[in-house]
Amino acid sequence: MSSTRNTVIRSMHDVGVAAWFGGALMGAVALNGASGEVTDARQRTQIASAGWARWSPFASASIGTHLIGGLGLILANRKRVQDQSGVGANTAVKTLLTGAATATTAYSGVLGAKILAAGPVHAESGTVSSAATPDDVAATQSQLRVLQWVTPVLTGLLVILGAQQGEQQRPAQVAAGLARTMGQRIRRS
Repeated sequence: MSSTRNTVIRSMHDVGVAAWFGGALMGAVALNGASGEVTDARQRTQIASAGWARWSPFASASIGTHLIGGLGLILANRKRVQDQSGVGANTAVKTLLTGAATATTAYSGVLGAKILAAGPVHAESGTVSSAATPDDVAATQSQLRVLQWVTPVLTGLLVILGAQQGEQQRPAQVAAGLARTMGQRIRRS
């Protein structure tokens, strides 16, 4: 591998966010949705929470892999981040979205653990309460019902911004971005 290639860290960045996005989306669509199919309504929250608990170590590994890859890419491309118009802004937005997605993922885990600790309770699904669901569990489910979609949206945006960064590395884009930056610096001086 030559010094101009960043295959390993780019792969870590991309595979990490892909697993994070895919796992969050699958959980919202399939796991939480399928929990409503469980015959015993008192087991629905437990099954959804247990499934998420099994995914949690892989989600953590995905997030960590993405973060290591992202940091590696920033370090490897620090000159472009600084000098090419648009790259710094993309990197800043990605950093904010990564922080937000990490926070929503972590908070979802806290909420899921709280539901799991409540034990078997009657519910429509892992994220939808019923009239018989205790108020505290219903409130937690209400928060999870929103967060289950926030994390895939945020991580999906990270995938899109990563694609944009790939486009910014095309030679014509690099030249145009550097020219814009130099023009801005000349006008300021």
